[in-house]
Amino acid sequence: MTKTHKPHGRSRFSAKSKFSSNTNRNRRSRSNPSIDISKFINQASQAPILPKDEVTRTFAELPLDKKLLETIEGRGFINPTPIQDKSIDIVLKGKDLIGMANTGTGKTGAFLIPTLDRMLNDRNIKALILAPTRELALQIDTEFKKFSKKLGFNSALCIGGTSMHQQYKMLKQPHNLIIGTPGRINDLLDQGRIDISKFQIIVLDEVDRMLDMGFIDDVRKILSFMPKNKQSLFFSATMPKAVEKLINDFSTDIQTISVKSVETASTIDQDIVQFTGLEDKLETLHDILNKEDVTKVLIFGRTKHGVQNLTEKLNDRGFKAASIHGNKTQAQRQRALMQFRKDLVNILVATDVAARGLDIEDVSHVINYDIPETYEDYIHRIGRTGRANKRGQALTFVQKSEKQRQDNQQRSGRPQGSKPANRFQKRKPAGRDNRKP
Repeated sequence: MTKTHKPHGRSRFSAKSKFSSNTNRNRRSRSNPSIDISKFINQASQAPILPKDEVTRTFAELPLDKKLLETIEGRGFINPTPIQDKSIDIVLKGKDLIGMANTGTGKTGAFLIPTLDRMLNDRNIKALILAPTRELALQIDTEFKKFSKKLGFNSALCIGGTSMHQQYKMLKQPHNLIIGTPGRINDLLDQGRIDISKFQIIVLDEVDRMLDMGFIDDVRKILSFMPKNKQSLFFSATMPKAVEKLINDFSTDIQTISVKSVETASTIDQDIVQFTGLEDKLETLHDILNKEDVTKVLIFGRTKHGVQNLTEKLNDRGFKAASIHGNKTQAQRQRALMQFRKDLVNILVATDVAARGLDIEDVSHVINYDIPETYEDYIHRIGRTGRANKRGQALTFVQKSEKQRQDNQQRSGRPQGSKPANRFQKRKPAGRDNRKP
């Protein structure tokens, strides 16, 4: 990859003047005290070597249609990943499945390959795939088109932020697969534009993220439109209780497989970057981006306004940056991702919309400019680097005062988030039930 020119020295633009009007708005972006800062520090080990017996078969040894095998081999795939190896047989048998695996482990192929095989055996089979974000749905649709190019299957991509009229046209054309986000699929169901009452397969990808984003009611409604004897495939990196309940409500006989070996990739160097205030924070980021080894960078912020504001400041300073967040149109988001993938820009600033599922090659650094809401979000953010056994680096910005506070808590022996006992606190009456009626 050609290295992008980076500006040297400080900008003529004053960080103070640009930040001063937004001080109150940006205070919520400071350190999140609910996460132990020490979790952001971890030295990478050598690229992991999978045990020889973890994947015992090549794709050619799997019970797949010859035409599909030719397509797989034509794309240069020889061995399935562990999640694919464990999933494909189960899906081919028509059984329900929960697939648990870390990000970047080939989950998309784990459900697309056997679903295509089932369609080749019965061209009347139709499937619905739900993804939490537009970007992930688009990525799945792109992968499906690569696999099905010579197999005669079509898909309809139904996501928000794009022309509804264009989606009406796609849905009128013959298709075996609908890929979409829960909100848009529900809109189309309400309008009577799609009928999924006879769809045989439903796939929920990154289902934990769907629930985090508030899609649980949309997902339940969509599932209620489908037949009871459908095949349900749930893929997720984590399994919160809400996800477990959703699965149990819609599937009584389901197999679970898991290839989650570690919480974070062992190929990622993780460290913190301390700053004193908002002005120092931007200047510190400027210096990091000027380093020679920082070649392709994903920067995460917590708010749409903050992400856009930071992108503009970086471009003002001579960096080549683009952004994706909820206030961007889908066309703008796709353009930014294309520029980042093709190295037209080497910095992509994003909200957590980009943290799940996106497969972007050769990201050298992930920078958490704002600490994520949860540790799970942190895991998915940093999973954009250190992929395919390559080494990556994750840096998390932490305010010095917050680091000192947590250090003091650890030295005092108090758990994080706890408060010193208040000897003047009123006692609750003994034997009373204080619950609200």
